[in-house]
Amino acid sequence: MRPMVGPVVCAALGLEARAVRRGLTRTPVVVVGYRARHAGRLPSVCAALITVGFGGALDERLRPGDVLVADEIRGTGPEPAPVPCSAPRLLAEELIRDGLSVQVGPLVTTDRIVRGRERAALAAQGARVADMESALVAARAGDRPVAAVRVVVDGPGHPLLHPGMIGRGLAARRVLARTGPALERWSALLVSGR
Repeated sequence: MRPMVGPVVCAALGLEARAVRRGLTRTPVVVVGYRARHAGRLPSVCAALITVGFGGALDERLRPGDVLVADEIRGTGPEPAPVPCSAPRLLAEELIRDGLSVQVGPLVTTDRIVRGRERAALAAQGARVADMESALVAARAGDRPVAAVRVVVDGPGHPLLHPGMIGRGLAARRVLARTGPALERWSALLVSGR
């Protein structure tokens, strides 16, 4: 893959990639696959890696349709130390400026969908949202800036396998489609050093 000068947005699924592309004018999107199985598609050179998509809330302060901007990305098990995210509050402010409901906090990457006790255990460790890709993408970033944005689709009181999931999924897709302009403003500020 040829080097890319600006930031690159990473999405696990084509559905997520198509949604976020709607709001992007100059930022490429790479589909890394479920559990980042195709992370090798990421460019070796770019200004920053931004992982976006859907996630599951671990605590009740986040509701379906809310956006979590990660301040750090954690793995589970014998993973390396958490990866700090670049300028998360600035990114959150840009998303809020576009009318989105945003919170900032730790994101944890797991190897499966978490439910019940496992969800509660991760929440007790301070994680706010779970996904299955961000830590794998962050591990490939090296010294490049990293950001993670997740739109909540399920969580405590809003199970993934429930008839209401279809409506929540469509609503989350609409929210994800609104994140692009803020991602580009954030990356321009980051690259310019402001």
